[in-house]
Amino acid sequence: MKIAVIGGGSTYTPELVNGFLARAGSLDLTELWLMDPDEGRLGAVGGFAARMLEAHGRPFELKLTADRKQALSGASYVVSQIRVGRMAARREDEYLGLRHGLVGQETTGVGGMANALRTIPVVLEIAEEMRASAPGALLLNFANPAGLVTEALGRYAPEVCAVGVCNVGINAKMHFLELYERLTGEKVSPERAELDTLGLNHLTWHRGFRIDGADVWPLLFPAYRAEAKTASEREWDDATLGALGMVPNYYLEYFYYTGRKIESQKSWPPSRAEEVMAIEKELLARYADPALATLPDELMKRGGAYYSELATRVIADHRNDSGGVHVVNARNGDAVRAWPSDWVLELPARVDRAGIHPLRASALGGSPAALVSAVKAYELLTVEAAVKGDRRAAHEALLAHPLGPEADRVEALLDDMLSANRALLPRFFS
Repeated sequence: MKIAVIGGGSTYTPELVNGFLARAGSLDLTELWLMDPDEGRLGAVGGFAARMLEAHGRPFELKLTADRKQALSGASYVVSQIRVGRMAARREDEYLGLRHGLVGQETTGVGGMANALRTIPVVLEIAEEMRASAPGALLLNFANPAGLVTEALGRYAPEVCAVGVCNVGINAKMHFLELYERLTGEKVSPERAELDTLGLNHLTWHRGFRIDGADVWPLLFPAYRAEAKTASEREWDDATLGALGMVPNYYLEYFYYTGRKIESQKSWPPSRAEEVMAIEKELLARYADPALATLPDELMKRGGAYYSELATRVIADHRNDSGGVHVVNARNGDAVRAWPSDWVLELPARVDRAGIHPLRASALGGSPAALVSAVKAYELLTVEAAVKGDRRAAHEALLAHPLGPEADRVEALLDDMLSANRALLPRFFS
């Protein structure tokens, strides 16, 4: 069984390799292919990954290549963790927001839109190549903005089985497990717990938690509110938590406290992209150390905790027909009947050999439902803009986004966005 990682030169890759090593006894993996066009990064990351395998008795073969078609050929699973334009483009996305007095972030707002316009065409190319050389393979998309990219896959590559993966849901799950242990003294394995969460990628609300099928949310939510009141860095005000009756995922700070987020940008540099550039430089130097064969502590600074845990569990449950439940980005179907069946949502889904099966869920109401509808309208317009190079659709997407510019400033921002990314957006300039 072959797994291909597209974007294998990512500094996240060793964590992913570690996840496959942890499951070597239960997953019939024979070949792991790391593909990246940057052969320097691929050499550093791949060399470290090879030493990790040797330290574990080399349970599967590791292959490195800069040829995407070679990596995809015959694969059973494909993990996309690409970043089109690399970290320099992310930095541009952040400063695009700053220049226009808006949120500057890689997945949310105008920066997230620029990222999507670059990324969607490339991921659709990967899907097209999979149709020819890896028919029936499951594509796990980690490339940001993960939900929006998965939306594009569902609409323009429906014959490819694809699921979006993000670490926000599993991070929340682990946090609530830790809270439960502090309250009860009982340590619970993640397999026994299920998080009830719903929305879009980076726009979800956590509203329930079960352990062995028993609802423990009435215990956890008041305790979470109490801890939030005394936290040194307050993430949420108590009135908002009380009104919602749910815990928003942390990306909703950009919507609920927009002014605070914009004010914090005034201290740049460094932006988050610039911080990550420094972290990655340090990590790549560590990976190149021939004595290193275990994950370095510096990797935790990079973010993305539990990403490999989620990705490898999804693959294992699919391969082994296990039926595990994970929070993923997938087409709604009839899971949430209040929303269109073809929307991609972030929600719990059962994973088995037959595919990804979103679990039936009650709809969000009130302000969360309104926010989801507005952001989904932006997503659908952005997909059209990315696929067709459609400036009018891009203009409408900016009008629809709650974090977009005022209407009479859309054209100026769009000019700036497209100009900054001209080399990476050929469909807009053909």
